[in-house]
Amino acid sequence: MMADTTAVTRKPNLLAGALAGLAAGLVASFAMSQAQAIAGKLGLDPSADSDEDPATVKAAQAVSRSARGMELQDPSSKELAGSAVHYVTGTLLGVAYGIAAEYRPETTVGAGTAFGLGTSLLLDEAAVPAVGLSAPPTEIDAGTHAFGLASHIVFGLAAEGTRKLVRDLFDD
Repeated sequence: MMADTTAVTRKPNLLAGALAGLAAGLVASFAMSQAQAIAGKLGLDPSADSDEDPATVKAAQAVSRSARGMELQDPSSKELAGSAVHYVTGTLLGVAYGIAAEYRPETTVGAGTAFGLGTSLLLDEAAVPAVGLSAPPTEIDAGTHAFGLASHIVFGLAAEGTRKLVRDLFDD
């Protein structure tokens, strides 16, 4: 079996990886939000009829209580704060991904789908329920799990596409 000669081999560059990851995280967060919005319009979002705040809004509420001693009240403030949590989290994940890809290119396997799967499992299925921002995974219906997984696959694909594009700019 022949070795893959299309793979780019380069000396790892921490700054280039971090900057590419930063861009990747921002773009991927946007792509994920857009995919979820489209799914919602098509009636594919299982949480669309829920009165419960998303985990990002619950996290923003926790930050507001801790930092300001008060909760966010109006819906627009909650939505904006929830979006901020989503983008900050996605950007930080992107930076970590970009750096990891510099030193372990296998991190990018599956055009970023492994990264998307990993974020889904670590965040939606483990960390978010562990800190009380959602119900335990065993109490969440299969459709919601599938929606979250699909959303994070979009995140991973967009992250890898952007990371690769931006990272390649550093080699010119």
